[in-house]
Amino acid sequence: MIITKTPFRMSFFGGGTDMASFYEEHGGAVLSTTFDKYCYVNIRHLPRFFDYTSELVYANIERVNSYDEIKHPLIRNAMKYKNIHEIRLTYDADLPARTGLGTSSSFAVGMLNAFYALKGKQVDKRKLADEAIYLERVLCQEAGGIQDQIAASFGGFNRIDMDKNGYIVKPVIMSNQRKKALNDNLLLFFTGISRFSAKVQTSTEKSIESKTKELLEIKKLVDVAENILTSKQSLDEFGRLLDYTWKLKRSVSSAISTNEIDDLYAKAINAGALGGKLLGAGGGGFLLFYVEKEKQDKVKSALDNLLHVPFEFENGGTQMVYYSAEDYELPMEG
Repeated sequence: MIITKTPFRMSFFGGGTDMASFYEEHGGAVLSTTFDKYCYVNIRHLPRFFDYTSELVYANIERVNSYDEIKHPLIRNAMKYKNIHEIRLTYDADLPARTGLGTSSSFAVGMLNAFYALKGKQVDKRKLADEAIYLERVLCQEAGGIQDQIAASFGGFNRIDMDKNGYIVKPVIMSNQRKKALNDNLLLFFTGISRFSAKVQTSTEKSIESKTKELLEIKKLVDVAENILTSKQSLDEFGRLLDYTWKLKRSVSSAISTNEIDDLYAKAINAGALGGKLLGAGGGGFLLFYVEKEKQDKVKSALDNLLHVPFEFENGGTQMVYYSAEDYELPMEG
């Protein structure tokens, strides 16, 4: 039996510049972190006592005898890609899917990590990220960028730069005290709205050619934000910059926000938040705000109809948390 644990991510700056249609021409950059909310993938070989060969448990339960019967596109393509047979796979998570935290990509990374372990192999984080990108963007043909897979695999508070030649992951250099101070000034709220990010991403990708100017500015803000974190500037400037990048990102596509999201955002700002953003592609999910400590109770009160989710940054990325080898021989393939 194998259990992997893979973190979710929150992206602060640069979202949208990680789409191939943009970064291959202009270069992209993202500032993001993983945090202590995870998805867990549990895999073992399925004993041959049943009238099905694989059991897949997520929001639904699938019992199948072939790849083509699998309805979940990520699982179906991943099993085909890695030639995986006769398994029981269970997905569990600390937070709901389709909420802007890169949950699908974390699942992809964690599942690939588990599949390699099932074959008695250990691979590095870059290979897991690369293959998760290939799995989602090529095999599943899902619209979107590449930051989620990289963040989930590597873990930590990073700047990710990308161009047509590949990507570089660089940890943001700041003291533990400064990182904690930033963490303490961030509040995360669940809007209760879930959506398929690929649909929002498809709309955003259609806007890229006409919004190059805005995306280039979004990319430049990664430099500004990193400088705030690594210098002696007040962290409050990070919060104000979040407000600016959110307004800029909203101008890229009408699908990114909704009237309901705009109203919630305005309530938080009026209650004292310096800035914030909707995490992920947009349309729903989690709202993140930068709020000075003395004003946090007021912001929580203003958004008392939303679920507040405490969190802490994490550095581990995808991990193997349980491994027990099996004596198992795969059937001969015809």
